[in-house]
Amino acid sequence: MTAAEQGSDMSTTFTDIRADGWVRRAPASWRPYLLLARLDRPIGIWLLFLPGAWGILLGRAPWPRTIVLLLLFAIGSVVMRAAGCVVNDLWDRDLDRRVARTAARPLAAGLISPFQALVFLAALLSAGLQLPVLCWALGVLSLVLVGLYPLAKRITWWPQLVMGFTFGFGAPMGYAAAAARLDATWAALYAAAIFWDLGFDTIYGFQDMEDDALVGIRSTSRLFARTPRLFVGAAYTLCLAALAVAGLLGHLAWPYFALMAVAGRLFLSQVLSLDTANPAQCLTLFRRNREAGIAIALAILAGRFG
Repeated sequence: MTAAEQGSDMSTTFTDIRADGWVRRAPASWRPYLLLARLDRPIGIWLLFLPGAWGILLGRAPWPRTIVLLLLFAIGSVVMRAAGCVVNDLWDRDLDRRVARTAARPLAAGLISPFQALVFLAALLSAGLQLPVLCWALGVLSLVLVGLYPLAKRITWWPQLVMGFTFGFGAPMGYAAAAARLDATWAALYAAAIFWDLGFDTIYGFQDMEDDALVGIRSTSRLFARTPRLFVGAAYTLCLAALAVAGLLGHLAWPYFALMAVAGRLFLSQVLSLDTANPAQCLTLFRRNREAGIAIALAILAGRFG
């Protein structure tokens, strides 16, 4: 079966593409673009949006403005995450053909051409420009970082750290939008988002270690393959420590620190059950970070009312 056939039919090869859900019911001409934008897998939207939600809630804007900012960041996360996926797949289309999990991606499989992907990217960026300045500024700046991520995979063992600066960028943007200032709380929250991303993106990378070694892609997953639990655990611990500092600096009440134990328990569960030889399980653990991110947002919310 060719890569293109894998993209249009369900393949038994391990892949994170989910073309058997609502995407299958979309018009056939739309499906490659929906898959290119990863709209079959909204977990990336959540992971881009949630740090922004942390920052907005911690920034303590009046509630009407808080709600508006959350809605705008949610829309911006959908659009700019899709744009980031297009940029990533344009960079990596030749490498993706050589990796089992990514071989069925639309560009790698030849379902759409690079020119068609560029037109789609332009449409996404145009849509982003219709949003308020804050949202498209967030998107454009994060898109620059996303564009650097594929390059980082080729020249450093720490591309997941670059992804941390990228996906975590919503945290300082959300805080600045809500609080209208930059301060130590802003920095602590950004650090927490970076370490969180470093942990979950390392888990994500464990899916591809053998293929990455063959094609020369570097990652923290490969770098710390012998001590995966120790490294991911350290990243999550640093995330929780930075969140504690952010809570103290942000004058959050005791419910915040009590409920942070929920996020800590979710992180610990990921670390203890991590099996780098099981790609499907690594993907499941990666997706569980949505619940961890929501738990952190709810803890911040509770800390505001305590």
